[in-house]
Amino acid sequence: MIINRFSRIIPIVVVLFFTACSKDDILVETTNPVGAPIIVAPVAPPTFATDSTLIMGNPSSATTNPADFTNYLLREGYYSVSYNRERGIPNWVSWHTVNTDLGSVPRQDNFRANPNLPAGWYQVDNLSYSTSGFDRGHMCPSADRTSTIVANSSTFLMTNIIPQSPQNNQVTWAGLEDYCRNLVIGGNELYIISGAYGEGGSNTNGGLQASINNGRVVVPAKLWKVIVVLSNGGNDLNRVTAGTRVISVVMPNLETVNSDWRTYRNSVDFIEQETGYELLSNVITGIQNIIESRIDNQ
Repeated sequence: MIINRFSRIIPIVVVLFFTACSKDDILVETTNPVGAPIIVAPVAPPTFATDSTLIMGNPSSATTNPADFTNYLLREGYYSVSYNRERGIPNWVSWHTVNTDLGSVPRQDNFRANPNLPAGWYQVDNLSYSTSGFDRGHMCPSADRTSTIVANSSTFLMTNIIPQSPQNNQVTWAGLEDYCRNLVIGGNELYIISGAYGEGGSNTNGGLQASINNGRVVVPAKLWKVIVVLSNGGNDLNRVTAGTRVISVVMPNLETVNSDWRTYRNSVDFIEQETGYELLSNVITGIQNIIESRIDNQ
């Protein structure tokens, strides 16, 4: 073939699309202009998941009946929530963390109202915490859900958020979250239930504050968390024994909180007395009695 040296050479631009896992229908174009902003639209959370977030039980018998507005169950796929409309925060959040939940997806930071709340309910949104001096504190952590964009984005629904003392959120609570992820990396899977109760926490502005957002969002006085530690495996509920490690903490929502989360370890029984919840209710009663009375010391 003879090619005319004056012929124009037309460059061919190839645009590649990558499809994420089955829960993600997100396309990433590889030829964005240099320096162009990357915009990730908020996504609705899934309505199912590959594991049950309530295997260990439903601590307050939360329901999906809108009339149950102080104990409304939200199944967000990657975690489950008992939401309290009157307090504007979750009573508790329950989730399961395994190694495959920990990936490389960046933090989405798309805090937003939850569209799955019943019609007519006040929706706490991205601006509700503005100028409050409190952090938007996750119950199910963003860093526990880094396998996909959808998974990480789901943790930024405001029904998973509480007003948290910055020192508590960024130091003590964060230290416990990091410890939990290290357990997962080390070959364990965790069933975690986390919540808050009471009124009145301190922020960067100083002093105790009972609420923010014109009284629509209560600032809790205490935060609690229960972590059931199991080695990787199947048939999880039946693998909980009297020797299973359970880490429980109750800590004040204060700027003066101790930086070491271990100083706040307590028993599951104590949390139940404080909250009125029935934690780990699906575990065999005899085993419950043993693991819920014990205070972790590892």
